[in-house]
Amino acid sequence: MKQEVTIAPGKYILEAFEPTDRIAILALNRGFRETVQRITSAEKAASPDFQAWLRHKNASGSDIYVGMNPLKYDAAARTKEEIESIRHVYIDLDYGGRKALEGIQKSNFVPKPNYVLTSSPEKFQIVWKVDGVKLEEAEALLKALAREFGGDPAATDATRVLRLPGFANKKYDPDFFVEARQHATETYRLGDFKLHIDSQNSPRHHYPGRTKRELTGQALSQSEHDWAFAKRALARGDDPEVVIQQIADYRAGEKSNPLYYARLTVTKALAELGKAAPESAGLPSQQEKENHAERS
Repeated sequence: MKQEVTIAPGKYILEAFEPTDRIAILALNRGFRETVQRITSAEKAASPDFQAWLRHKNASGSDIYVGMNPLKYDAAARTKEEIESIRHVYIDLDYGGRKALEGIQKSNFVPKPNYVLTSSPEKFQIVWKVDGVKLEEAEALLKALAREFGGDPAATDATRVLRLPGFANKKYDPDFFVEARQHATETYRLGDFKLHIDSQNSPRHHYPGRTKRELTGQALSQSEHDWAFAKRALARGDDPEVVIQQIADYRAGEKSNPLYYARLTVTKALAELGKAAPESAGLPSQQEKENHAERS
């Protein structure tokens, strides 16, 4: 189908949700440290009066976001306990630019996205409409998507808000207006995503064990996946200690000393990026090396 550019925010809301769905709209003004959240029906959020209020907030310095999954009728907050149903899964590509986007669009492991939002220069938010997906399944899928395609690991919870197209991203001067392109109208099921999704809570179960990396067309070992993840995370400024713990969690049960392995991976990635390793993220001690060698 022909791609539609700059979908109006009201139309985007009504296409993504049922009119009676209760959704969260967020106006975040970083300059004034002001956060205003409104939980209302999709129909009202798309109305001219509500859109006029959002344009006023946007012009006054607020970034505008929408929660991607509807809330219960009496919900007063945007929490997991208040989610009524899962309508969307998504990935926030804040690193890798258009090449990362093309990797998703060409992949046989995920269906064609419903929407591609250009959230800022060379950064994209990809959205799929889904049905019949449970909360824990959705979050496992969100993590698998982020790990497979290099998405932001912070955008892997079902309560996440994404930018609402048609409004300015106020992080830039001049303003950068968020655009949305529609690529598909289908609604997908969990089985349409071929990412070895696992609903268990342990983070390591969300890290795909495949050796075939379609994004590059190369066969990568699990260690190469870890290395690529570390470089992406560190390049965008993630705390090295957090990255170490994430890799160690993913590799628990597979490595004799996952913390040693994770620290070594992160330290080498920092060195290649030309960044100094904090003391806490440095190479393991001699005793740790000896313990690791004994177990190997």
